[in-house]
Amino acid sequence: MKDRTHDEATAELFQKDPAFALAYLDNVLEEGNQAELMIALRQLSKAYGGVARVAEAAHLNPTQLYRTLSPEGNPELRSLSAILKAMGMRLSVQPLPPSPTL
Repeated sequence: MKDRTHDEATAELFQKDPAFALAYLDNVLEEGNQAELMIALRQLSKAYGGVARVAEAAHLNPTQLYRTLSPEGNPELRSLSAILKAMGMRLSVQPLPPSPTL
C-alpha cells in the first residue's frame, strides 16, 4: 500500500463523495476562519484536477490562485465565486438560527 499525504487522502475522499465535500466546505464557512477556508479550497482544488485546472476553469492566473489559496490568502469575492463555480459550487446565504435571549 502506498503512503499518501493527508491532502491527497482528503482530495480522494472529496472525489468519491461530493456531498461530503460540500458539507465540509459549508462547515468550514460556518465554524472556521479564513486560513481554514483557504486550506479547504486547496484540498478541494486537488479533488477537481489541481490548482492549474481550477485556475483555467475559473479564468484566473494559476500563480495568483496558488497565492490566493495559501493560508495567508485573501481572495476577492469575485475570485472566490469564480473558484467555487469552477468546482461546480456557489456561495449562498442562509438565515442564522435565532440566538437565545439572556
